[in-house]
Amino acid sequence: MTTILVIEDQLDLREDVVEHLMLEGFDAFGAENGRIGVQLAQKYMPSLIISDIMMPELDGYGVLNELRSDATTASIPFIFLTARVNRNDLRKGMELGADDYVTKPFSHTELLASVNTVLVKQEALRARYGKQADDLRQNLLQSLPHELRTPLTGILGYGEMLADDCERLRPDQIRRMAEDIVKSGNRLYHVIENFLLYAQIEIMKTDPVRADKMRTGRTENAGYSIIRAAEKAASRMERLEDLRLSVQNAEVGVSEDSLEKIVEEIVDNAFKFSNSGTPVEVRTAINKGIYFISICDQGRGFTADQLRNVGSYMQFERKLYEQQGLGLGLMLSKTLSELHGGRLTLLSEAGAGTQVDIELPI
Repeated sequence: MTTILVIEDQLDLREDVVEHLMLEGFDAFGAENGRIGVQLAQKYMPSLIISDIMMPELDGYGVLNELRSDATTASIPFIFLTARVNRNDLRKGMELGADDYVTKPFSHTELLASVNTVLVKQEALRARYGKQADDLRQNLLQSLPHELRTPLTGILGYGEMLADDCERLRPDQIRRMAEDIVKSGNRLYHVIENFLLYAQIEIMKTDPVRADKMRTGRTENAGYSIIRAAEKAASRMERLEDLRLSVQNAEVGVSEDSLEKIVEEIVDNAFKFSNSGTPVEVRTAINKGIYFISICDQGRGFTADQLRNVGSYMQFERKLYEQQGLGLGLMLSKTLSELHGGRLTLLSEAGAGTQVDIELPI
């Protein structure tokens, strides 16, 4: 049964709302102030919370802020009851994560309409995220075994040949095998590193303390870090001659490791999805306290449908183009950018290349 917590300091109003919700088939219960409301929400995990704004102990904004800061209650839908209709008040509530407002005085029909609308929206989001989770698991099951076994098979195969036939092999053959072992080892390391980093970031999203600590990172010379990361990706793809750089230095509010990971993954994708001999450009600009990074290629680009479905562990037309990787790079870069108060946007057209724009705070 759908449970609804009503937080309202006026006894008669609280009881009236609870009674009418129960008559509509909901399991409703009340709290007389914000502090008790937070405690009940954390204890019983209701399907929806309806809260007054002006209350003793803890006002509605404080209730919403505490619940959104707690990973276990952060996704509970929230409706404000308020006699205040000031636009700034409405904006404040929405910025904190409120789902709707019902202005006092209200009819039971108005309140019920808001409740049903928010619950339907929540169910749609739950279904959407459930599908995304299923897609993620499916893509992971398909790609991860291949990405782990392929380089490992190369390492083991060449290792056995070196162990069994080293006395009969020529120096140039040994050197070529050793180079292939290193190449396969680096590929395997990159896959494992990205998988573990993505898992750590997902955990960090639910831990405000760790996330805040991460945001304290700084890079004094962003241009140098960008060049280093871009050249690393270009070297790995053996396309250094296709790399075009036009970057500026600035101090940005992102750790050096995170900045290099953001750039390296996007540049790696740019080379992966474009042909040898076509340029990949990395440009930067500074404007109004924002450090802009643009990474452009002339590759096959994304269709409109693919752009809508870009996600972690997702690779499009993998069998057709036989590209390597888990499909994690873009989502890693996007998540790292957002964790540091930045933004990543993707502009692409099938057959016309892709441009990734990254905005980071200076």
